[in-house]
Amino acid sequence: MKHPARTSRRTLLALFGASLASAPYLNPPGAAALRAAAGLDDPAKKEIAMQLVSSAENSSLDWKAQYKYIEDIGDGRGYTAGIIGFCSGTGDMLDLVELYADRRPGNVLAPYLPALRRVNGTDSHDGLDPDFPRDWARAARDQEFRRAQDNERDRVYFNPAVRQGRTDGLRMLGQFAYYDAIVMHGDGTDPTSFRNIRRRALNRARPPAQGGDEVTYLHAFLDARVWAMKQEEAHSDTSRVDTAQRVFLREGNLDLDPPLDWKVYGDSYHIG
Repeated sequence: MKHPARTSRRTLLALFGASLASAPYLNPPGAAALRAAAGLDDPAKKEIAMQLVSSAENSSLDWKAQYKYIEDIGDGRGYTAGIIGFCSGTGDMLDLVELYADRRPGNVLAPYLPALRRVNGTDSHDGLDPDFPRDWARAARDQEFRRAQDNERDRVYFNPAVRQGRTDGLRMLGQFAYYDAIVMHGDGTDPTSFRNIRRRALNRARPPAQGGDEVTYLHAFLDARVWAMKQEEAHSDTSRVDTAQRVFLREGNLDLDPPLDWKVYGDSYHIG
């Protein structure tokens, strides 16, 4: 969501061939690791994950109300929109609208594709204002657009996080910590990207798949995550870690079992 600009995956496919489509986004899981760690992709746990992220991204547990969400939050990434905060300046919104155009040719957002390609990598609204937010909300009434948002969320953020978490032998909380980090920081090569947050944590502790203690490793990962968040003013409020994920960790709730009580930005939330 909030990562620096990147080349559209579809552009990469055109440049380097279809083999990229099947390439893993993060490290592939081994069979033993998959058996050792259950997946956050269990439907009930995935629903909890979506509610937790929505509490931080939209101050609401009703994540399904966010398909129509769109605004410029002033973080230098242009428009932020949808259930996971697709950004016009970082490429993931472009990928989403391209996917939607493939599935629903002539849709209300398709005419904005040239503008989305131009503004990728910038905070510009050139070619998008004044009607893009209105048309985004219109598109969100289309089940095909909502399905496209779900699919891109899973492909770019959720599935890679769960895959890497299971590879590392982490349970639900650890997989969620990875997911939340990828949502905010992306997985590019910059120092605050997910893979470099994880690398920073690995310099201090080892995950269970490498013989380490899970709680110790997760504290190291969350410490590294807080460091990354503080590198950018737009992310400097670390309550989504301090009064949410860290709370669950200190309680020993590594499987994110309800009831869950946490705070983000001072607001209290509960899942019974």
